[in-house]
Amino acid sequence: MLKPDESRLRAFLLTHIPAPSVENLVTGAEATVSPVSAAVNRKVTWPHGKKFAFTVFDDTDRATLDNIRPIYSFLSKLGFRTTKSVWPVRGNQEPVNPGATCADRDYLLWLLELQQSGFEIGYHMTTYHTALREEIKDGLEKFRQFFGRYPSSMANHVGCSENVYWGDSRFTGLNRFVYNLLTGYQQHNKYRGHVEGDPRFWGDVCRAKIKYVRNWTFPDINTMKACPIMPYHDPKRPYVNYWFASSKAGNVELFNGCMAEHNQERLEREGGLCIIYTHFAFGFYENGQLNPRFKTLMQQLSERNGWFVPVTTLLDFLLEHSGNTTISDADRKRLERRWLRHMMWYRLRAMYRHMN
Repeated sequence: MLKPDESRLRAFLLTHIPAPSVENLVTGAEATVSPVSAAVNRKVTWPHGKKFAFTVFDDTDRATLDNIRPIYSFLSKLGFRTTKSVWPVRGNQEPVNPGATCADRDYLLWLLELQQSGFEIGYHMTTYHTALREEIKDGLEKFRQFFGRYPSSMANHVGCSENVYWGDSRFTGLNRFVYNLLTGYQQHNKYRGHVEGDPRFWGDVCRAKIKYVRNWTFPDINTMKACPIMPYHDPKRPYVNYWFASSKAGNVELFNGCMAEHNQERLEREGGLCIIYTHFAFGFYENGQLNPRFKTLMQQLSERNGWFVPVTTLLDFLLEHSGNTTISDADRKRLERRWLRHMMWYRLRAMYRHMN
């Protein structure tokens, strides 16, 4: 392995990954997200006179009928229509994160009811562990048989090495080098879905069947402020048609923090877009009850003049009304650096909490 160029690394960190303030480390306040490119002030006229747009991509990890159905019933009554991801196939190996699959009859019947009521069914890989090319193709055919079409939107899954352009393959140049240093090279060449000739290669299938793939997550309610060019195509990653970003909220505590009243007010004031990425199985419904703070915040959001539609509906609208959807080298580097900055910030905050 090549010896790190310490002077280049030091310059990169000082320029692009400033340390958060002590106050932020103590309070857990999120770092400010600045827009990525010249499209900073991108303004969108939302349909039907709406002032902003909001949706959820729900990662299916640990989801079961018992811990998910009450959440969707609540969201549906409030008028939200969001995206629920699934695993079409039951795995035969130990999962990193278990959960129900479309092989569970009652779960599948509920998913079909959900789809019928206007929710989108997204894709979270074939199953909860790594699959090979023919298994992936079979899984996508099962998805189509279940839901009448191939998935439009997807997110890679932490337990699958057939992920496309994941791990260090998300990065280019010096940013990739920095990411590998920060992760101890544990993610180096780990994900192989885009590597032709590998048994896990399915990039050509992804490009042919799936329109949108989730990439970066940022700690800001206004996803479009962090990534105003989405959905975008990256010519350096040709097996994905379009990438989209999302707002980081992996569990109920992070979700509630992101959706706090002052953030909702700002989202509406900025005329922004929030695609929040979360796991509804992570604390939203416990001991037979919905999280009270979550209920309050979603009730408040539903009373605002927002456009509440699934991920694909939002991205299709943006794509139809956008100009250039191909990311430039400069914008790609800025997105990569911003994500690295937030990764460093979260690690520093975790270290500070551990020391105190």
